[in-house]
Amino acid sequence: MADSHGEEISLTVAGGAVGQEKELTIKAAEMYMERNPNVTVEVLETPDLANDRLGLYLQFLEAESPEVDVYQIDVIWPGDLAEHFIDFYDYGAEEVVDKHFQAIVENNTTTDGRLVAMPWFTDAGLLYYRTDLLEKYDREVPETWDELEETAQYIMEKEREAGNEDFYGYVWQGDAYEGLTCDALEWIYSNGGGKIVNNDQEITINNDKAIEIIDQAAGWVGTISPTGVTGMGEEDARSMWEAGNALFMRNWPYAYALGNQEDKVIAGNFDVSPLPAGDSGKSAATLGGWNLGVSKYSEHPEEAAKLAMFLAGEEVQKMRAVEGSFNPTIKSLYEDEDVLEAVPFFGSLYDVFTNAVARPSTATAPQYNQVSELFFQATHSVLTGESDAQTAIEYLELDLMDTTGFETGEPTQP
Repeated sequence: MADSHGEEISLTVAGGAVGQEKELTIKAAEMYMERNPNVTVEVLETPDLANDRLGLYLQFLEAESPEVDVYQIDVIWPGDLAEHFIDFYDYGAEEVVDKHFQAIVENNTTTDGRLVAMPWFTDAGLLYYRTDLLEKYDREVPETWDELEETAQYIMEKEREAGNEDFYGYVWQGDAYEGLTCDALEWIYSNGGGKIVNNDQEITINNDKAIEIIDQAAGWVGTISPTGVTGMGEEDARSMWEAGNALFMRNWPYAYALGNQEDKVIAGNFDVSPLPAGDSGKSAATLGGWNLGVSKYSEHPEEAAKLAMFLAGEEVQKMRAVEGSFNPTIKSLYEDEDVLEAVPFFGSLYDVFTNAVARPSTATAPQYNQVSELFFQATHSVLTGESDAQTAIEYLELDLMDTTGFETGEPTQP
């Protein structure tokens, strides 16, 4: 796959480094280079936190830098970054897009029909739980946030009495970044409080259900969750969980394969379930996931597009699913025996992934990142005790009105 002159080509992929992401991206790059000996693929490590990664990307893109050819982009970014990326339909994507979840293809398609990113892996928030400890104390997997609180408190006290003073009931993503937007959206939507901004571009966050559940979550800090949870990202929560110091964890599917590695103390002693429900009676999982976009400023856009479509193809998606529990975006892989043997919940929790709650990135584009930052900063102020939820949400509503120009409305639920 050298160019028509057969010259050597070098491509750079900006990929994630959370969990096994970097090593599996390097493995996929090596698979590609074996088939394309004229091409060298380098993997650029990027920050773990999504907001930091976006900042790095914008430095390259706004400078129209050819340094990075393929970008791993969050599911919420295609609308904001579309102007910087090629249209995959110009490079043969129509032959493969039907294999992927249609909702993600639509997410990555601009209003004028350009496909600016290939689906790579999808995500939804899950509840991880210690099967051995629930069995030991004769407790069930919680179906509501109230049940989670009560079970977490009970088992935490018992484990501490037994000598593990570092044990907590629940770890999650409480730092002031995009991960908190994901966690808090799950709380609010599951409690009947809507999605911050609805699909009709109305600001809906200022409602009793949203305020109630944010106040409830603030009560977890320093009780069933460590005080330091307000500084935790995905990897911080995973580290504590894998050390055997938590009963429950909210995280993405990638943590499953890592927790079951032979050297982990929790290996074989945990499982996953849908997150608890609030007053709505329904669990909510925020839609996550990452896609691959090719920079318009690449010196080799055709070769970069071929690389991105290989990385997003069945062979690589299957490898990443089996080895890293990364959710495929290719529908047929959810019926693949090897995938289901490695990650059984891909089958049993299929509905969680296909019905996940999207953040309001489409309704608020191109201002989603400002909207999200206002939301997670307001929520964080409640978690840290700087504000109560009622006050924080009232100010948030005003800030969102100023930022978006939208009116207020009522939250919508399915």
